[in-house]
This record gives sequence, structure tokens and C-alpha cells, in this order.
Amino acid sequence: MNRMEIRLAGSGGQGVILATIILAEAALEAGKYTAQSQSYGPEARGGSCKAEVLVSDTELGYTKVQNSTFFMALTQDSLEKYAKSVDRDCLILVDSSLKVPEYLNAEKVKKAPILDTAIHKVGKAFTANIVAVGAINKMLNIVTEEELKIAVLRHVPKGTEAINEKALAEGAALI
Repeated sequence: MNRMEIRLAGSGGQGVILATIILAEAALEAGKYTAQSQSYGPEARGGSCKAEVLVSDTELGYTKVQNSTFFMALTQDSLEKYAKSVDRDCLILVDSSLKVPEYLNAEKVKKAPILDTAIHKVGKAFTANIVAVGAINKMLNIVTEEELKIAVLRHVPKGTEAINEKALAEGAALI
């Protein structure tokens, strides 16, 4: 693996920040080095936001994403706002409802029905971030499924464990 620079983007309230926190904790669980950061506008809920996580087998020097190796967008606005800064070789995952800009390398873009899966297969829209986490881990093989599950269960509200485990499995099944 060496070093992954992961950027997730969406709308405030979709849980992309929590998704990066979960990925970072799962990486720690696996004995890897990691750093997580986020940014969003003053509108927070509803406005575009991004969150980033670095995962490495070796110690991190600089702890911010400089050259994304992976980018995911859940909304059209966040895709258009943040995709412009990704490298041509960056692996990209977008919700299948999005229109992919022509300037992105089509060979590196994967579309998956993340939001639709959360609503129709899992049964709750609020699980979209966990569906995304399952898909991301399957694509990048960051940690084992068990390490990821441990991190997810640390962060979901009591009483929602089963639905979030289902969301994680459905996300992995998308890839």
C-alpha cells in the first residue's frame, strides 16, 4: 500500500467527515499511520464539504492531502468543486446519479449507486456514508472487513448497529 491520500466530498450532513474518521480509525486498528482533516463552509448542513484521510505503512511527515490517490463525490456540486484539483491518475468513485465532467480521466472513474443503495437496499438514507465506506475499503483494500466493522461500530448510535453493518456489507457488494 505505502501511502494513500483519500479525499471525500459531499453535502454537509451526508456524513463524509464521519466516513474519513471511520477510515482513519480502522487504519489505526490495523496498525497503520493515519491523519484525518475536514473543511466545510459556514453553511455546514447542505453546503459542499470535504474531508480527507491519509493512510500509510510508514510514518507521516506532512499530514494533509497534497496529491489525492482516491477521490469520492456524493453530490454534483461537490464533484464539480473538488474534482478539479485531483491528479489525472487519481482513482475516482462517484454516486451513479452524478454527471462526470469530461476533464476527468474516464478510465479512472467508477460510478456506484451509493445513495440509492442506502435508501432502497439498506432502508435509511442516513447510512449513505457507511455504504460509501464499505465501497471505498473494497476498492482500496485499506483494512480487513473486521477492522472496518470495529471502527464503524464505535461511531454509530446505539440501536443502529445492525443497519450500519448491513450498509457496510451493501457498500462492499457494490464493488
